[in-house]
Amino acid sequence: MPPLPPPRIRRLIRQGAEIALNPQPEWLAELDAATLAGETRRPIAADPVLSAGLRRVNRANLLRWAAANVTAPGAPVPPAPEGEEQRLIARDIVRRGLDEPALDSYRAGESVAVRLWTRIACSLTADPEELRDLLEVSLRSISAFVDACVGEMSALLRAERAALTGSNHAERLHAVTLLLDGAPIARARAEARLGYPLAGPHTAAVLWVDDLDADFAQLDRAADLLAAAAGRPPVLDVTASAATRWLWTAARPDPSVLRTGLDRLPAVRIALGPAATGVNGFRRSHLDALTTQRMLARLASVQRLASHDEIELVSLLTQDLEGADRFVRRVLGALDGPPAEAVRAYLAEQCNATRAATRLFTHRNTLLRRLAHADTLLPRPLHENPLEVAAALEIRKWQARGAGNRAEGNAPHHRIATQDSDPHVIATSRT
Repeated sequence: MPPLPPPRIRRLIRQGAEIALNPQPEWLAELDAATLAGETRRPIAADPVLSAGLRRVNRANLLRWAAANVTAPGAPVPPAPEGEEQRLIARDIVRRGLDEPALDSYRAGESVAVRLWTRIACSLTADPEELRDLLEVSLRSISAFVDACVGEMSALLRAERAALTGSNHAERLHAVTLLLDGAPIARARAEARLGYPLAGPHTAAVLWVDDLDADFAQLDRAADLLAAAAGRPPVLDVTASAATRWLWTAARPDPSVLRTGLDRLPAVRIALGPAATGVNGFRRSHLDALTTQRMLARLASVQRLASHDEIELVSLLTQDLEGADRFVRRVLGALDGPPAEAVRAYLAEQCNATRAATRLFTHRNTLLRRLAHADTLLPRPLHENPLEVAAALEIRKWQARGAGNRAEGNAPHHRIATQDSDPHVIATSRT
């Protein structure tokens, strides 16, 4: 063990570590952005569950180093003991073939941590020699700590890769990979490997849970629910991660059955792709289901069931989150509550007040009063821009409340490690 720095430097390190232990929100936003930036990490950034897992790991590493230097400033900081969450994240990374990008995220996090620590250090002393000694000791400590964390994760990745290579899922995994990547593979050969017909119709689904403490057995029950809602046709069930399942059914699931069943599965959320046919449809429906899942994550939506058919417009309108928030505020103004519900129903029923009142289970005169009130709340009367109002209300339906004050990292954090089109996953079939 290297000798500890002089007492004065240890006091400065402790003082700086106390500041780092209570990081400012913009520091965490900078760390999160760097962790997932760059083309190589794009598949991780596109996956709301895996990206949240890596953000969480990098934040935990920052706080672990700071806490250790409050307790024992200048002493070597070991990585966190291997835990279940680290193993789950490593398994998910290996299944997607994202080992290198994941380890890159540690180095990206280190570069941000070094910048942040340098800012803190420069605020602690104006003595050039003292600052030099402080930075020399602390930056060496940060580098050694990140090296140890990378080594720990590398060992976990090697163990998970060995387990995956030796599993009996490898053949199915390879077939799914080829199909989703668009590589040439004979349909009959893929069907034989997967135990699932590819020539007919498909509806893809992404099932996931946000909470590491949730009962993952709910995903099994949700897969059974989806099969039942589709009339129990052949179903291909793919384990994408501990918290995520990809499914394909040969028939369209009934959304009303899914909604009722999800009431008994409070941890599970489902995103559905459109019905499509053949191998291309197998791929396209899956990618659209992923788009649906990502939109829910992007808007921090509390909706637990969504289909691509109903969110496609909102997904396109909310690619720029800040722009979408401004649009909603500009178009809707103070419109909210029952008047907003009345306007949404009225527009959905093609401006037919009688049908809108029936839709809301209210009297027609009540609906008309709410519409009149809505005109006083809207910046412009409804009849002048019904299309913009309809679009803004649709965005708001899927948004988390308070989205207008969003900041990086304010969305609910997923507790575990979905994915781009890279299907490094484990597959099983259901019939």
